[in-house]
Amino acid sequence: MKPAPFRYLRPGTVDDALDLLTEHGPQAKLLAGGQSLIPTMNFRLSQPAVLIDLNRLGELAGIEESRRGLMIGAMTRQRAAERSGAVRDRAPLLSEAMPFISHPQVRNRGTIGGSLAHADPAAELPALMVALDAEFLVRDRDHQRRIAAADFYTGLFATALAPDEMLLSVEVPKTPKRTGWAFEEISRRHGDYALVGVATTITLDRKGRCDGAHIVLLSVGDGPVAASQAVAGLAGEEPTADAIRQAAEVTATRDIDPPADIHASAAYRRQLARVLTTRALTRAVARAQGAEVSETGAR
Repeated sequence: MKPAPFRYLRPGTVDDALDLLTEHGPQAKLLAGGQSLIPTMNFRLSQPAVLIDLNRLGELAGIEESRRGLMIGAMTRQRAAERSGAVRDRAPLLSEAMPFISHPQVRNRGTIGGSLAHADPAAELPALMVALDAEFLVRDRDHQRRIAAADFYTGLFATALAPDEMLLSVEVPKTPKRTGWAFEEISRRHGDYALVGVATTITLDRKGRCDGAHIVLLSVGDGPVAASQAVAGLAGEEPTADAIRQAAEVTATRDIDPPADIHASAAYRRQLARVLTTRALTRAVARAQGAEVSETGAR
């Protein structure tokens, strides 16, 4: 298949890109890594009249330490984040999960911002950013604003971005003390889209009780799904094996309403959510308690 005809534009600055986006509006698509957009164009599932290539905008690439944690430019390649020592030190959950994203060839070209803005419900990065309490810096020609990752995803392949706005960067807070993390997913083959994935963090107080947690799932809804009822049940409790099992049960039965498709039934996805949440929380708690954890995440 070949894409429908389109006009190709390659701005040299962010201001030029925003001017073009304002001029062409919904008829335009931004090209970052192209690992999602180009295949959909080739199948003519997406037919933009104008393609605005951002690959000359080096100012949007890079990983820098910020006051809160890390600032990751939207055009940063996924492989760069995977190999970054700063990401490993300040956002270890993100570092742990990066190898689950497709294949190295895709991560070499795919960008952090491209995946986040594409908003695929089966993608790892949106769920990770919600679990990490990240904030997105977005801008149109005249203004910029911050959007919490939890508020960024509004539906199936839908975000809070206005048609003339562009994602510039994402700020990931530094992982707090006494916080454990873990990422788990199951796919038919490594590199395939996950049937279910789970990103977790848990922070313990000085008495070993849960002082905050995140359980965010992918491939079980129209976007990242936060298991809010399960997290509420953990609050203030000691995260024992029974508490973890109960949280996983609430996640699977009350927090998600997974779809059925040719790859998995809804019941199977619920069972995967139950098992993966148990595994992820168990590893996250062990890390928060300072225990050694074997790196045996499901792939």
